[in-house]
Amino acid sequence: MDLIELRGEDRDRMPALGELFFDVIDGGGSLGFLEDVDEPQMREYWEGVFDGLGPRQRLWIAREGEAVLGTVQLAICGKPNGRHRAEVQKLMVHRDARRRGVAAQLMNTLEQAARDAGLTLLVLDTEAQSDAETFYQSLGYQRTGEIPCFAASPQGELRATALYWKRLD
Repeated sequence: MDLIELRGEDRDRMPALGELFFDVIDGGGSLGFLEDVDEPQMREYWEGVFDGLGPRQRLWIAREGEAVLGTVQLAICGKPNGRHRAEVQKLMVHRDARRRGVAAQLMNTLEQAARDAGLTLLVLDTEAQSDAETFYQSLGYQRTGEIPCFAASPQGELRATALYWKRLD
């Protein structure tokens, strides 16, 4: 397995990213979409991600050959009072690749890139009472609170979201 950072011109990865996207949603992750998400919606999502890639929006994938096992994004705040922080977005790992350290390697890569960029604070949100909470806590992220009924599951059920942060050394 290797990790690479993608650029706007790497749109040839879209089919593999689409497979990952649908696998995560089929496994219960909402990613901001409902279970009836279709190919055009998926493509529009990834086109938007690729269009935004640059100094303040970064994307990494973990891959084996051409298969994408996981991905994560870093959104660096562009506001003058927030240039020290960034948001971790859309950590996804294919169900067949879970429990193999893919998520940890993606997060380690993202955190090192954040440090290298001079960032000192990362924030994220995730579904409350999910396995993801345990994972983020194991990486040293601190739970700040919970917002009830924040986002719908792929099946449309409203669920709470937990907010996390981590100071980078």
